[in-house]
Amino acid sequence: MFVDEKELERELGRPGAELVAEAAAWSGDVIVLGAGGKIGSGVATMARRALDEAGRGDLRVMAVSRWGDADARARLDAVGVETVMADLSDPAAVDGLPDASEVIFLVGAKFGTSTKSDEAWMTNTVLPAYVARRYARSRITALSTGNVYPLTSPMTGGPLETDETGPVGEYAITCRGREQVFTHGARTRGTRVALIRLNYACEPRYGVVADIARRVAGGEPVDLSIGVVNVVWQRYTNEVILRSLGHADTLPFVLNLTGPETASVRTIARQLGEKLGVEPVFVGAEGETSLLNNASKCHTLFGYPDRSLGQLIDMQATWMSAGGTLWNKPTKFERRDGKF
Repeated sequence: MFVDEKELERELGRPGAELVAEAAAWSGDVIVLGAGGKIGSGVATMARRALDEAGRGDLRVMAVSRWGDADARARLDAVGVETVMADLSDPAAVDGLPDASEVIFLVGAKFGTSTKSDEAWMTNTVLPAYVARRYARSRITALSTGNVYPLTSPMTGGPLETDETGPVGEYAITCRGREQVFTHGARTRGTRVALIRLNYACEPRYGVVADIARRVAGGEPVDLSIGVVNVVWQRYTNEVILRSLGHADTLPFVLNLTGPETASVRTIARQLGEKLGVEPVFVGAEGETSLLNNASKCHTLFGYPDRSLGQLIDMQATWMSAGGTLWNKPTKFERRDGKF
């Protein structure tokens, strides 16, 4: 179990043997757009380490952000990732980015979009259009979200990639718009695209399990409005994002990404409470539907996550008991109205 951030970050950036083999065949440089966010550092580091282990030191890995966090930028520079400062909302800045054959798009606006919906529309639909035009001849993996699906009954097992979307709220609607913008680029320019519908990636500093653990430890009520969730280990998420490049196509490759368990929020809270020595407090009642995601296609292609839900819970409890850092970035997974 991890009690040290450096050890945790090394693990989040550790490539598996399959990714290393695939990275050996990448045709050119890699660029990670939106690398200053929660996922970007691990993805960029993993790409660099995969190329190094594959003997492809000739290829660059570039990480693009506005870099409000100078320490995060320095950590990437230290592992051989070339950091680039750019405001991706500026089309001229996007046009001036370095060439790359492999593009990872992680840019998105979620929190605060309920009061500034124009920001959601600009970031989630207009900005992708700039990127789709700039990297029309590249392979693009674009991160999306399971929020593009409607709330569904746990009895269904969650929506498949072939099911109808039904986004609730402007965040989800604009994320569906992002998918459509990249799909338009694929259809009109022949760009190879992969769209990754993720919910919810977890590591000890952030995610649904961390949200629940923080509330349990602090004696705050755990909201049961969303009674069940899908979660997935962050390292596995990083690896699937990179490996999906190999499946990008002009008919976009769509992939649900999460863990195999449909997990009870009440049960997660109780298990965390047992490990932390706190009796959890609950508010509300489990609804008949939740935001869910059936990732059976992902598990068939890439295997199961290397850490189960039970291991994520154990990891979270160990991390908190050791006084590990928690990011103040709640997922707001319990919202049913799509307002973030």
